[in-house]
Amino acid sequence: MEKANHKIPGLATRQAALRLLDAVCRRGETLDQAMASATGRLNNPSDKSLAHNIAANVLRWMTALDAMIDSATRNRLADDAKARMALRIALVQVLILETPQHAAISTALPLVHGGPRRLVHGVFSTVMRGIESGKLALPEYPEIPGETLDRWTHNWGEEVAGAASRAWAGQAPTDLSFKSIETAPALEGESLISNHLRMRPDGPVTQLEGFEEGAFWVQDLAASIPARLLGNGEGKTIFDLCAAPGGKSMQLAASGWNLVSVDSSEKRMVRYHENMSRTGLEGKVVIADALNWEPEGTADAVLLDAPCSATGIFRRHPDVLHCIGARQIAERQDLQSRLLDKAASWVKPGGILLYAVCSLEPEEGEDQIDGFLERHVDFTLDAVTTEELPTGIAPTENGCVRTLPNMLAEKGYLDGFFIARMRRKS
Repeated sequence: MEKANHKIPGLATRQAALRLLDAVCRRGETLDQAMASATGRLNNPSDKSLAHNIAANVLRWMTALDAMIDSATRNRLADDAKARMALRIALVQVLILETPQHAAISTALPLVHGGPRRLVHGVFSTVMRGIESGKLALPEYPEIPGETLDRWTHNWGEEVAGAASRAWAGQAPTDLSFKSIETAPALEGESLISNHLRMRPDGPVTQLEGFEEGAFWVQDLAASIPARLLGNGEGKTIFDLCAAPGGKSMQLAASGWNLVSVDSSEKRMVRYHENMSRTGLEGKVVIADALNWEPEGTADAVLLDAPCSATGIFRRHPDVLHCIGARQIAERQDLQSRLLDKAASWVKPGGILLYAVCSLEPEEGEDQIDGFLERHVDFTLDAVTTEELPTGIAPTENGCVRTLPNMLAEKGYLDGFFIARMRRKS
């Protein structure tokens, strides 16, 4: 039977999708962390991409898929049961990826063995009949998982939480950051700030005019804000901490900073080197844990894009909402505090410390900076102005930046970030 299974077209891809989902739901890994091992047996890049797409959409629509499955079973299946996971994979293909029913079920049944196969087939058929009769249907938008939804509703209100669901449903637009306006190719889209273009996500960016020449890189608009707030370097020195995969480093190098990029992961810095080489930009690279690294001197500016829960980038990474809870947020909050304290000692008097996280959790943003300023009376907030920010984004009352899922809704939404610019007193 095992040999026969290998002959089923597309089965290996669904098995890889199952391994990805097991990694996220059982072991708390992210999809990025699990990709290499889960898809290692797939030789075709398009098969790897499909496995990722199946898993990502299962995670995005899991609440609605489970409601359908539960409506067709007398006894509720365990959350981690292979039968439930096989059904999620089959249903998401039909309902979201528009896979024919026969192809979806024929590649889902071999994911389980023995009696559960009959259960999977029966439940799938029941759900399909319910959909065809109009008794069952996916909601208009995917539902944010319960703990996260409660947290965001409490912190930001129902409007923002509702916008998060709407943003989660669609494919995020493609934001490009240009090396310079002089070398920017004439591409179709909308610019929301200098050296930026927002495009429809049509086709691979590697095929766009100017990619091979290094004229641009892909970077969410919110992610480009921290480096923008540092302005032109004019040869001054900056330490870019936790620099991989290099989006902010490329911005800084293109803006004339004397760049030192620090990251603890040699593996993640492979992509950094590829990006810098393609764009023809330069910077000194240090592979080190920032908590243990000691530079030779101080810097005019330090950019700390700190490790965080990454809940702000949930649109492209739906797995984070299934991996992150109160414990994980607290662990990252402690690490961020220690990194901030370390980074502060490397800033020259009169210099800038810029802190950023791609998180929608106040503990990692607003609360983190309140605590830092209490501990470091030699630093003060350097208020950001509206003129420094993309169209449609305004600073907070105290001059920080907080981007939320309801911002730029009519233009394709925005990742969630918190950014604070602080200056060391002279």
